[in-house]
Amino acid sequence: MERADAARNRARILAAAAEVFSTKPAHEVTMDEIAKAAGVGRGTLYRRYPDRASIAVALLDEHERVLQESLMRGEPPLGPGAPPAERLAAFYAAMVELLENHRHLVLGSEVGRSRFETGAYGFWRAHVRSLLVAAAVTEPDALVEALLAPLAPEVYAYQREDRGLGPAEITAALTRLTAVLGAQRR
Repeated sequence: MERADAARNRARILAAAAEVFSTKPAHEVTMDEIAKAAGVGRGTLYRRYPDRASIAVALLDEHERVLQESLMRGEPPLGPGAPPAERLAAFYAAMVELLENHRHLVLGSEVGRSRFETGAYGFWRAHVRSLLVAAAVTEPDALVEALLAPLAPEVYAYQREDRGLGPAEITAALTRLTAVLGAQRR
């Protein structure tokens, strides 16, 4: 059970961090800025969160949990009951929405190789792999990362900010990737 003062500090830290992350690129955010904005000491901040990535992960957690719940128990095509290609297209659309709304947090939590070590990535990976298996795609493990790579936060930010693509364009392009689920080679 979390102590009341610890719960208040956690809430203040997360609220302050959300504000700080929304004002500048994640790699420019410092732990000192977050501590100052939250009105807590550095020790208090570091006891709960060892780095800015762990704070970003905590902020993202609820948004990702909602999506995970929809994938497991939601209505088709995002949830069970639709063909694998339709489910993958719905997953791509949901991930584009998540990235669009929270890319500053995703960029703060999924930097480089650390992306593969988050619990959410493991869930996304298992979901995409299960769709490949359901579609009887041969060698599904070789395709999972290829299908998830376009969802890397750096790729999404590049497409949006540097290339000027909109979420609908990105979703449409990702949907074309779902054809791999129909192209079965035995």
